[in-house]
Amino acid sequence: MAVPSLWPWVACLLVILLSLGFSLDTREVCPSLDIRSEVAELRRLENCSVVEGHLQILLMFTATGEDFRGLSFPRLTQVTDYLLLFRVYGLESLRDLFPNLAVIRGARLFLGYALVIFEMPHLRDVGLPALGAVLSGAVRVEKNQELCHLSTIDWGLLQPSPGANHIVGNKLGEECADVCPGVLGATGEPCARTTFSGHTDYRCWTSSHCQRVCPCPRGLACTVRGECCHTECLGGCSRPEDPHACVACRHLYFQGACHRACPPGTYQHESWRCVTAEHCASLRSVPGRASTFGIHQGSCLAQCPPGFTRNDSSIFCHKCVGLCPKECKVGTKTIDSVQAAQDLVGCTHVEGSLILNLRQGCFFKNLKLIRGDTMVDGNYTLYVLDNQNLQQLGSWVAAGLTIPVGKIYFAFNPRLCLEHIYRLEEVTGTKGRQNKAEINPRTNGDRAACQTRTLRFVSNVTEADRILLRWERFEPLEARDLLSFIVYYKESDGVFSPFQNATEHVGPDACGAQSWNLLDVELPLSRTQEPGVTLTPLKPWTQYAVFVRAITLTTAEDSPHQGAQSPIIYLRTLPAAPTVPQDVISTSNSSSHLLVRWKPPTQRNGNITYYLVLWQRLAEDSDLYLNDYCHRGLRLPTSNNDPRFDREDGELEADREPGCCACQHPPPGQVLPPLEAQEASFQKKFENFLHNAITIPKSPWKVTSINKSPQRDSGRHRRAAGALRLGGNSSDFEIQEDKVPRERAVLRGLRHFTEYRIDIHACNHAAHTVGCSAATFVFARTMPHREADGIPGKVAWEAASKSSVLLRWLEPPDPNGLILKYEIKYRRLGEEATVLCVSRLRYAKFGGVHLALLPPGNYSARVRATSLAGNGSWTEGVAFYIPGPEEEDSGGLHVLLTVTPVGLMLLIILAALGFFYSRKRNSTLYTSVNPEYFSASHMYIPDEWEVPREQISIIRELGQGSFGMVYEGLAQGLEVGEELTPVALKTVNELASPRERIEFLKEASVMKAFKCHHVVRLLGVVSQGQPTLVIMELMTRGDLKSHLRSLRPEAENNPGLPRPALGDMIQMAGEIADGMAYLAANKFVHRDLAARNCMVSQDFTVKIGDFGMTRDVYETDYYRKGGKGLLPVRWMAPESLKDGIFTTHSDVWSFGVVLWEIVTLAEQPYQGLSNEQVLKFVMDGGVLEELESCPVQLQELMHRCWQQNPRLRPTFTHILDSIQEELRPSFRLLSFYYSPECRGARASLLPTDAEPDSPPTPKGTSSDFSPQNGGPGH
Repeated sequence: MAVPSLWPWVACLLVILLSLGFSLDTREVCPSLDIRSEVAELRRLENCSVVEGHLQILLMFTATGEDFRGLSFPRLTQVTDYLLLFRVYGLESLRDLFPNLAVIRGARLFLGYALVIFEMPHLRDVGLPALGAVLSGAVRVEKNQELCHLSTIDWGLLQPSPGANHIVGNKLGEECADVCPGVLGATGEPCARTTFSGHTDYRCWTSSHCQRVCPCPRGLACTVRGECCHTECLGGCSRPEDPHACVACRHLYFQGACHRACPPGTYQHESWRCVTAEHCASLRSVPGRASTFGIHQGSCLAQCPPGFTRNDSSIFCHKCVGLCPKECKVGTKTIDSVQAAQDLVGCTHVEGSLILNLRQGCFFKNLKLIRGDTMVDGNYTLYVLDNQNLQQLGSWVAAGLTIPVGKIYFAFNPRLCLEHIYRLEEVTGTKGRQNKAEINPRTNGDRAACQTRTLRFVSNVTEADRILLRWERFEPLEARDLLSFIVYYKESDGVFSPFQNATEHVGPDACGAQSWNLLDVELPLSRTQEPGVTLTPLKPWTQYAVFVRAITLTTAEDSPHQGAQSPIIYLRTLPAAPTVPQDVISTSNSSSHLLVRWKPPTQRNGNITYYLVLWQRLAEDSDLYLNDYCHRGLRLPTSNNDPRFDREDGELEADREPGCCACQHPPPGQVLPPLEAQEASFQKKFENFLHNAITIPKSPWKVTSINKSPQRDSGRHRRAAGALRLGGNSSDFEIQEDKVPRERAVLRGLRHFTEYRIDIHACNHAAHTVGCSAATFVFARTMPHREADGIPGKVAWEAASKSSVLLRWLEPPDPNGLILKYEIKYRRLGEEATVLCVSRLRYAKFGGVHLALLPPGNYSARVRATSLAGNGSWTEGVAFYIPGPEEEDSGGLHVLLTVTPVGLMLLIILAALGFFYSRKRNSTLYTSVNPEYFSASHMYIPDEWEVPREQISIIRELGQGSFGMVYEGLAQGLEVGEELTPVALKTVNELASPRERIEFLKEASVMKAFKCHHVVRLLGVVSQGQPTLVIMELMTRGDLKSHLRSLRPEAENNPGLPRPALGDMIQMAGEIADGMAYLAANKFVHRDLAARNCMVSQDFTVKIGDFGMTRDVYETDYYRKGGKGLLPVRWMAPESLKDGIFTTHSDVWSFGVVLWEIVTLAEQPYQGLSNEQVLKFVMDGGVLEELESCPVQLQELMHRCWQQNPRLRPTFTHILDSIQEELRPSFRLLSFYYSPECRGARASLLPTDAEPDSPPTPKGTSSDFSPQNGGPGH
């Protein structure tokens, strides 16, 4: 037989590996991104793997949840600075947006924070399941009213020191359904438990994504399977101990691998990656400009450090001799603040022009040369105009300032003596170049009062942010002496100058601050035009003092100084909409009242006349219904009152309902403790920093009308309520509003224990024209109503079977929030009461609950509901009766006598039908999965497998099986050294016939012979009493088919595990083959081997067997041939389909199909063909097609299993022979293959064929495993 060539597969594998390496090495690095306003802007992240800088996503007021649907950036794994999210509407989680974000480095922080989530109104969870490290900086999560799953995050796993984190003002933990995967009865492994801040809990990001807890030393990262990564990996890896498989690097990254230090010839850049000298030279701080990057001490820097420089011929920084030359190209730069001056720090040469507007202090002490390449008005190299406090030029004289070309110009420097100007002339070499007009003796150094005329203002027009002024034209004796005008203005509405008492003194005030603002006004072109100016930007509704002064020039030193000045006038700008109210807080003092208090806006922009208060009821989170609160303690919310709320002014006492008492006042003179004062101060500092760091657009939902007439304008109402736009069904509730004159409101007529959103708008006297402010909001919940959770009416009951009853009751019609569970307290007469918890979902199925497995006797029961507010009251007791066996017999006799005539007729008809059916059945042979081997007439005899019923407790339902329900439970004393053992409990329906009960126990008897690690074990039987129980080993991850499908990337229940690697698939195959080898050695044929009939344990071990459930769950995998038994035709060998032959050889064929399922993640075999077509296709010699992505080793093993001649197929031990080297070490310790029993049985592993004419058996009526001739079980 020709051996297929391996080279095409090897070549393909090399291409894949090379492409992976290439993609790692060419990951796209994006600069800092500021994404705002539009969701479409997020597309800028499309190809980013690393954001080298910060990532800000903010101010998306019009976005909805649908806008983010399907939007994902899985390439992004790292942000080197910080991540900021602020006021992004509609975004509910980051899990889809950034599913693979693993590291936030915090190289540069946002006021000390690496992760900031602030005022995100719809965010429900953080949801960053891949996040493994926040290297530097703290986390700030604040004022996110819907945000949950914060208590389940262990920040200590992500940060070196999480003590500085600030996580406040989010949804109360008591109102959140913070349940981690696998905790409340969900399938799958529960999340890891850790202790953080003294609290031990399961750790997860969402209800479906665990937080990764690595079992590795020294804080090493790990794969999703818990295998330790290389020491240089950070945030996770795809393969263990491989520096090329890291998600991010602990130290430095270069060409697809992580390094502790940069390789030779490369240099560290931005603290996380290495670059070559060529790459460093290509970097630009500003696109389009020449590179300033230099290499210094092994690092590629944006510019050389102080004391070092680089030249055009080398990128390396070298030490300067003396001062480092530093050219600063500024064009024309105005220096009017300390910040503007800091831009020139280190500059030794300024290319361009500087305009100085400095009020005091020395500057440019070392200035030696002004080249004059560009001059003011084409003449002046040094132009010094209108510096009211300039007194000295000594630093320039001492430095020997040189001005080789151009003139100097000094004017309107009243404190600068002429002698200093003349001395500067001599030092700079400009003496003789200037005339008297250019160094005016009357405007420089003249501290005496000047002879002036009075200027009159002609007109003034005020707006909210500007004043338009015009004044009369001044005509001096010499028209050419008039140079310009200077307008002086300042606020005259503050604390220190509330009256119209400003003076004309334009120097600094007592505190050293310049009191007047100055504005230079050019002369109008026309001599008939009146001069004027627009003062802007100004504050609304603010009084300003204004005067204007003419700037004149006198050519003769002895001529009198001529000037003009206006008197001071006072003007008030127009009002504008106020800013938002501050510090809104709320509390509830009854089930129908909310009290709200706030502080006035910081900028009133007018006289505040009233506040517009809008409120809307919020829908409860229906996701709470999805959790079973019977399995975990329910943390109940309270009415979320703000602890800062007090009544110290006593003005709300009248609003208190009768029966309430006043709160105790704090001691007089009480002040905040120092720590609280610091926190409050930093809170304001943070919010100011945040608002200064971003540009906040005008709110799209400003209130523009305040008319509260019955004929309300709907458009105005929508705008006023814009801040109340919420997701979900909150829009179904009416938005209400009220106007209040002061900074407090009482909201009445509210629903009990209900959360409301309350918006406060400030409105001033001009609201009818300028509108009200944007809204500030708060969330508050009313107090619970004491009787709301009571169950109406009485509890009813009806008999469901011989030992069970159905209790029914009505739900509370108007509960406190949501009803989450019910409790039933029932007891048998003379015994202790039992309390049964019933989840809301379980109640919804029947409108009540079944009480099963009750011994005979008289019972009483009471029910109470538990809502979001806590427990309701118990109902009145209801009595019911479970009859004993004697009563059942007498009742049955009465029924028998009543229905005997009808029963006889039915028996005659059934006998006739059975006769014809038997004749037809015997005339045709049908293939069956599980022929009967046990006579139903044999009675089951209890043996050493019998377990007392009282040692068994049922926890929850797992599903419906072939014979009855399957439960998860606990067994006491079942295994040595274990007090409680988790088990699976198979039951038989209460209405099952005696024959079915015996068959059920016979199936268990078959399993008694099995003792193999890779076959699901029988642990015991409860045959005495009802119901009959078969106790099996519990396989927590369910069947292999469901497990494989959950690993698909698109699966909704994906546990976050990757697609199985080749080693994982071979391990699964080896475990299945080992279990089947054990069955073959014990002369058993499985007859229905498929992924659905293999089970997966907690540690991912695959075992043969099921709980009798898979046939019902996967009924579409079976085919009913000719109206008889159901056959798994897609897994059956051709000889089984043709002749009904089932042997270990046919099981090997099915094993090949299971391998195909593993590779395809449980796709349906022969997809696209009907069952009839599959039947014909396989019997005609067809096999499953080859898979393009299938590893060669598995593909060859499949073809060996699918040989048409059964004798040419390998045995299960031969299969294990071919893959034993690739199985994990634990396999050698636990498997049957390496056991002495296997070595002794290998000579007899080829079993005798089962009889070809064995009668077909319908699905679900015989054992999963069938013994061959001569095997045990006969």
